[in-house]
Amino acid sequence: MERPAWAPQGIDISVPSVSRIYDYYLGGSHNFEVDREAARKAMEFMPGLPKIMQANRAFMRRAVRYAVDQGITQFLDIGSGIPTFGNVHEVAQSASPGARVVYVDHDSVAVAHSRAVLEGNENAGIVAADLRKPRDILASSEVERLLDLDRPVALLLVAVLHFLDDADEPYRAVAELRDALAPGSLLIVTHASYEGIPLRPEQASGTVGVYKDIRNPLIMRSRDEIARFFEGFDMVEPGLVDMPVWRPDTSPEDEDPYAFSGFAGVGRIA
Repeated sequence: MERPAWAPQGIDISVPSVSRIYDYYLGGSHNFEVDREAARKAMEFMPGLPKIMQANRAFMRRAVRYAVDQGITQFLDIGSGIPTFGNVHEVAQSASPGARVVYVDHDSVAVAHSRAVLEGNENAGIVAADLRKPRDILASSEVERLLDLDRPVALLLVAVLHFLDDADEPYRAVAELRDALAPGSLLIVTHASYEGIPLRPEQASGTVGVYKDIRNPLIMRSRDEIARFFEGFDMVEPGLVDMPVWRPDTSPEDEDPYAFSGFAGVGRIA
């Protein structure tokens, strides 16, 4: 398999990556045939996956604009993936030119491409780290350079928590990050769930099986289980809801049925 010029040396391009599969769903070009093959297999069970990802990105953009409207100009995006059009720094800095953004990912392609995209942007940076180790993130040089944790920060955990099994202690990780943030900070979350998917659970579970096969288990949690991530936060209206329903720009009735798969919410530290 020929290695593209943009692919960092040292990565195994024969192994699928969640970040690159996500990039493929969004119509990006930073993915390999092995990623596209896994994505196509997942779409055999759940053909609306690209619509889900588009709804996820649309919610993220609305939530970032909401954060800026609340006076927040610092963003910590963990599990940020490969930057595509309309990413956090573009949305935030368009609304507030001085906004500061730190991306975090453990995928080497996502980190390398982020560095290239952010070159020359002094108010944005990328950290190679894992959500499972919040201390590594909080102690990183980019967080220290760009973020003042004594002031409110918008913490984005968008489409990442469902890749952490309970054995990874995701609730502990979120709580550790929460405890490092100032009052007024926001938690922005999306999470996969069987609830809302316009398919029988047994068919949707075929997609879960594809992710399990590539050793990136997709953990489908219930609404109540997802709500636990917001312990210590006050929910922002309208609460934990289907992605298109959270402060929509257009009528949710016009959305594709697959856009209602999973949940989205924003919480504030009092």
